[in-house]
Amino acid sequence: MRQRSGTHTLTLSIVSISALLLVSACSRDSGNDGSDQPAEDSTAVSDAIDSAEVTKAAPEPMADTAISDTESAPVTSEPAQAVSAEPEVLAADAGAALYESNCKVCHDAGLLNAPKYGDKMAWSTRLTKDKETLYMHSAKGFNKMPAQAVNGVTDAQVKAAVDYMLASVS
Repeated sequence: MRQRSGTHTLTLSIVSISALLLVSACSRDSGNDGSDQPAEDSTAVSDAIDSAEVTKAAPEPMADTAISDTESAPVTSEPAQAVSAEPEVLAADAGAALYESNCKVCHDAGLLNAPKYGDKMAWSTRLTKDKETLYMHSAKGFNKMPAQAVNGVTDAQVKAAVDYMLASVS
């Protein structure tokens, strides 16, 4: 909320300065005596610009109940470890396990037009696509199929579940 207040203060300052500039420009035109002397209002605008401060809002402290009595660990700036190029090693039953926990709800009952597990006819249109497409649709979501590579489920686990379901119709 403080961040928003700081933004509003900055916006209000900018609008005020713009209005002062507009007023000073209009007053100069109406009383133009031919001299190139700046109007007195321009010094007021200049002073307003100089005195305007941009304040950065400090982050709000967390609620008292969330504050820990222990000190936080010091932050170190170590280089991030390189991501391993090796594929994730999964248990032999990883596909079946993910199917049982996530996929079975729709694929056993055929909800949302999901092809039923083991039903070759229902899977026939999907089998015409390459496996990479099926992996991507399962992981990222496609049409009515919700994304499965979420909430700690990895792409490798999703691939294993797709392979498990495809094995039932091959």
